[in-house]
Amino acid sequence: MIRFGSTLMLSGALLLGAGTVQAALPDEATMFKNPQCGCCDEYARQLEARGVEVKLVDDIEVGKIKQRVGLPVGHGSCHTTQMGGYAIEGHVPFAALERLFEERPDTRGIGLAGMPIGTPGMPGPKQGEWDVYQFRDGEASPFMTL
Repeated sequence: MIRFGSTLMLSGALLLGAGTVQAALPDEATMFKNPQCGCCDEYARQLEARGVEVKLVDDIEVGKIKQRVGLPVGHGSCHTTQMGGYAIEGHVPFAALERLFEERPDTRGIGLAGMPIGTPGMPGPKQGEWDVYQFRDGEASPFMTL
């Protein structure tokens, strides 16, 4: 009887742990983008496939959003997303998003400069490493390399 109870508790703990990984991303996000940008739309669709409801805002000057969140000069991409209290710049791979929301570091956000081929929303095979940075007060520092 004790063995069965222990197994049942262990199974429950494992299931709870597995659910936590899936629940790492917030439920909602707001993406600021150019109205004609199809890769931004694809990134939003991929976020939605992961359970994130994405509100698209394409009637605002995106550069002002980037300034407001403190994005470092020269580290921009085609869209800026706000979710879970963080700014996400560009086509950040989902492994980096999951790490951000699991660890919750003291940073304003993370980003991936440019529009690298093979990242979520960008067609084609991965070409080289992706250097995801974190930023605060207009300064960037390494977050992770994928």
